[in-house]
Amino acid sequence: MTAPEAETRGVRPAPARRTEWRTQAPVVAAVAAGGALGATARYALALAFPTPAGGFPWATFWTNVSGCAAMGVLMVFVTEVWAAHRLLRPFLGTGVLGGFTTFSTYAVDIRGLVDAGRPGAGLAYLAATLCAALAAVWLASAAARRLLTGRRA
Repeated sequence: MTAPEAETRGVRPAPARRTEWRTQAPVVAAVAAGGALGATARYALALAFPTPAGGFPWATFWTNVSGCAAMGVLMVFVTEVWAAHRLLRPFLGTGVLGGFTTFSTYAVDIRGLVDAGRPGAGLAYLAATLCAALAAVWLASAAARRLLTGRRA
């Protein structure tokens, strides 16, 4: 294999530009800051409303449902109402609400119910969370649109 022509003359090729990182660094920082806030809020709720061993994880259920509802409202506002700052969506959507909702804990909670000898409750929790989260996004976004339509008329 031969070396590229520039290297054979003793000239090194120009290093890759770092502009991609410079443009993405504020987005990464916004997501990280928002994620820290959202995860802290979720943790506080889990401490305030602990799930007993083998019990139904209501705190996680309502955290996920309310976070999905908030995401529905946020998406209506940032896509249909505001000319939002470019960091608002990553901060609030991916960061705060992504850190607040917790589908990994949801999976662990399902496993905990099954391990506690309550597979029916685990299956019910699995289905109820998915249905309620999807319904929350849809209902909240529809309500936000309806509210905005009423104000514009």
